[in-house]
Amino acid sequence: MRTLRGHHLLCVHGFQGMGYSESFVEKMTEIVAFMRDDRTDGSIRVIAALDEACYACPHHGVDRCEADEQSNDHVLTMDRRVLNHLQLKENEVYMKSELIERTKQAVEPDDLDVLCAGCSWLSYGVCKEGIRKLKNFSDKRD
Repeated sequence: MRTLRGHHLLCVHGFQGMGYSESFVEKMTEIVAFMRDDRTDGSIRVIAALDEACYACPHHGVDRCEADEQSNDHVLTMDRRVLNHLQLKENEVYMKSELIERTKQAVEPDDLDVLCAGCSWLSYGVCKEGIRKLKNFSDKRD
C-alpha cells in the first residue's frame, strides 16, 4: 500500500520531472506512473506527514521537512487544505481511483492558488496544467 501526503495528491497530476534531487525525481516518477495508470487501482493511506516521496528528498528530517525553518509548517498546511478540500480523513485508506475522481470533481486549476499558496512549484504552471488535463480527460470519457 502506498502512503501519500495530502498535497502530493495534487502534485502527481502536474509533475514534469523537476525536483529537489535525482532520488526525489526518481521516486516521484514512480509514484506518478502508478497514479496516472488508469489500468490499475490500489490502496493509498492519506496523511499529513512525510510520505514515501519525502523520504527520497534531501530536505527530510526524522519526521519533518527541514528545507528551512518554516517549511514543515508550510507543507502541513498545504496537506490539510487539500485533505479538507477533497473531504478526506487523515490516516484513512482510499482507493486510488476514488482519490483521482474526487480530484477531478472537486479541484479546478485556479483552486491551486489557495490550496498550494506559497509553493515554489506553483509559478511554473505545470500543476494547473495537470489539473486541466485531468479534467479534460474526464470530460472526454463521460
